[in-house]
Amino acid sequence: MPSTFLAIGECMVEMAPTGGGTFAKGFAGDTLNTAWYVRKSLSQDWAVSYLTAVGNDQISEEMIAFLDGAGLATDHVQRMTDRTIGLYMIQLKDGERSFAYWRSQSAARCLANDAAALSAAMDAAGLIYFSGITLAILSPEGRQTFLSSLAAARRKGAKAAFDPNLRPRLWEDAQTMRDCVTEAAGLCDFLMPSFEDEEAHFSDASPSESADRYLKAGAAMIVVKNGPQEVIVATENDRRSFRPEPVRSVVDTTAAGDSFNAAFLAEYIVSGDVDASVAAGARLAGTVIQHRGALVDLSSGLVA
Repeated sequence: MPSTFLAIGECMVEMAPTGGGTFAKGFAGDTLNTAWYVRKSLSQDWAVSYLTAVGNDQISEEMIAFLDGAGLATDHVQRMTDRTIGLYMIQLKDGERSFAYWRSQSAARCLANDAAALSAAMDAAGLIYFSGITLAILSPEGRQTFLSSLAAARRKGAKAAFDPNLRPRLWEDAQTMRDCVTEAAGLCDFLMPSFEDEEAHFSDASPSESADRYLKAGAAMIVVKNGPQEVIVATENDRRSFRPEPVRSVVDTTAAGDSFNAAFLAEYIVSGDVDASVAAGARLAGTVIQHRGALVDLSSGLVA
């Protein structure tokens, strides 16, 4: 398996309130968060690459510089002359977050338009990581191009990891979301849902029911996250549950799932040890949620 972790999705400008009506600019996105933590977790023997689409303007250049500075390879970032990157603003009320988005014409919505470039990037990867948001922002034609390219890459030996990250507001309708997510699950070696989403949008009664449904869809290994509750890891022939260590002080749950996915996958592709992988994921997520923001700077890697 080539030593390249390829994350695919949308990185956006984040405007976060700092007080007094001012905002701080940053960059964030679910698959970006995972790629950022994978880079922190894996040794330099692995390349970590990010595939998205951006414009040719100044803010796009700043985002590329941010990715480069994080050690993420940008060789597969596509350029759009008539678009730029999306933006969202965090709004706080009584300590609770809400979000306003400007992304309907973002360049990332076109990341599957160049089928040859997409296939070339996937074919060079050892592990391909994407999310339900990656699929949601694409056109129906783009989704099929993406899934066809993924299937072809897996036939050539690549592995695939998918977090459904169900966000119905991004999809045409709820049934399209469910159908596409189920189709994508069948192409994956690692399926990493959050039970809260699965319960809300697939009406699953338990994490085990979510695991059963995705196994039936064709996913090889299901890792069902459930906040502070038990993590379920299921394959066709095995099922285990793990209880994460309790976190004393939860400050901000942003990127809890993204960081869990990163540490789990980084450990698993090195050791193949499910127990160690769940422990690594829970440990990193537990650290992240004790700090503000999605990207918490870590002084050293988590995986040798």
